[in-house]
Amino acid sequence: MDQEKVIVIDFGGQYNQLVARRVRECNVYCEIYSYRTDIEQIKAMNPKGIILTGGPNSCYEADSPTYTKELFELGIPVLGLCYGAQLMNHILGGKVEKAPVREYGKTEVFVDKTSPLFEGVAADSAEGSTICWMSHFDYISQAAPGFKVVAHTADCPVAADENPEKKLYAIQFHPEVLHTVEGSKMLHNFVRDVCGCAGTWRMDSFVENAITEIREKVGDGKVLLALSGGVDSSVLAALLAKAIGKQLTCVFVDHGLLRKNEGDKKRRR
Repeated sequence: MDQEKVIVIDFGGQYNQLVARRVRECNVYCEIYSYRTDIEQIKAMNPKGIILTGGPNSCYEADSPTYTKELFELGIPVLGLCYGAQLMNHILGGKVEKAPVREYGKTEVFVDKTSPLFEGVAADSAEGSTICWMSHFDYISQAAPGFKVVAHTADCPVAADENPEKKLYAIQFHPEVLHTVEGSKMLHNFVRDVCGCAGTWRMDSFVENAITEIREKVGDGKVLLALSGGVDSSVLAALLAKAIGKQLTCVFVDHGLLRKNEGDKKRRR
C-alpha cells in the first residue's frame, strides 16, 4: 500500500491499539509492529514518523525490551510515550531510575508552549497547566544530552523532553487516553506538523484498497477461513465476503472451551 504512514512500535503497552487509533483519527494511515521488528524492515517501509509505546518493564534492566540506537539516527521523527520516552532517553545517554514517588492517574502537567508538541495546548493557562494521565514507577531523572525539558509535574522533573533538530520527542504521560484532556491535540501536532503528514487517508479508502488487494491475490481461487467469532476474524470475514463472495468458505470450530451456549450464538450470527 503506497501511502504515507506512521509506525507504532509496541513494547508491550496496554494502549498500543489506542495509539494507532488516535493516529488514524488524524487521517493518517498507521500500523503496529513489535519491538522485535528488524530496523531494515522499518527503513524499507519509509514511515513519515515512528511512535514508541509504553510497556510494563524498566528500560535499564538487562532483559527489558529495547531497540537499536540507529532508530534515532534515521532522521525520521520519533515520539516516545511513557516506557518509549524512558527508553529513548536511556539509549541516548540520559538517566532513568525508580521514581521516589509513583504517579498514577490524572495529574497536572506544566508544558512549555513553545514546543512543537504543545502548540495550542494549555491556551488558557499562563503557567501552561493541563491535565494528563500518568502511570509510571520509573522516571527520567536526567534528560539525554541535547534534549530540552519541555514539561514537568510536581513530582516528575522530566514529563516531556525533546531534541527538535533530530526530530526526537519524549512524553512521560499518555496522550492517547481521553483522561489526557488535550492529548489528541498533542498527537495531532506530532503526526501532522512534526512528521508533515498531509492527513488525506480515510478508513473507507483502506477498505477499498484491501478489497482490491484481496481480489488480485485470490483471483479465481477459493478461501477457507477459520472463524472464531471474535473481532479480528469477523472483520476479516466481512472483508473477504465483500471481495470474493461465494469463493469464501468460513469454518467455525467449537473446541469445547467456549462459554455456555456461546458456540450456538456465534453460529446464529
